[in-house]
Amino acid sequence: MGHREDLLEGAKRCLLEKGFVRTTARDIVKESGTNLASIGYHYGSKDKLLAEAYVSLVEGLSDDFTPAMGTAGDTDAGSVDRFQEVWSNIIATMRQPGSLWRLSMEIVAMGDQLPAVRDHLAQAQREAGRGLIPLFLGGKEEDVSEDDVDTVGQFYNTLMTGLICQHVFDPTTAPSAQQLTEGFRRVIGAAAL
Repeated sequence: MGHREDLLEGAKRCLLEKGFVRTTARDIVKESGTNLASIGYHYGSKDKLLAEAYVSLVEGLSDDFTPAMGTAGDTDAGSVDRFQEVWSNIIATMRQPGSLWRLSMEIVAMGDQLPAVRDHLAQAQREAGRGLIPLFLGGKEEDVSEDDVDTVGQFYNTLMTGLICQHVFDPTTAPSAQQLTEGFRRVIGAAAL
């Protein structure tokens, strides 16, 4: 690996160990075996590097969201059963020791202090919405329209953010996938379409 990749991997380890606020440029350099100047050269700033590292960590975690195809648990894309299966997989990642989602809440809370990082992560969140749509509804990410990102993707992102908040605050009272699905059924059933 080159310095750029070494920095990214070192920053990921620092984020998971120390969080965003407590990670220093020196921590990243020590963890990556690079030098301070390489952070500015490759990423512009420590905060931009940490933002990239965070996005990379979340992208790696998203593989765990995918429904288990080819098993007895297969569900049809767009079905309520698929809704429950995907949320069940997402919630499982929230229950893992050292969950990345606690870090997400730290970043949300400090967003106003780091406008450049916030802007970068806002774009990443938009793309996360684009990536969530095929998990629930099927199809390919590259075929998702901008209108769907602005509506359906935002809907899933809003549910995800609320769920993360609840799991970080008190995982014992956060809703299960079954509870989310039953709530979804009741909201749809009560809607005057």
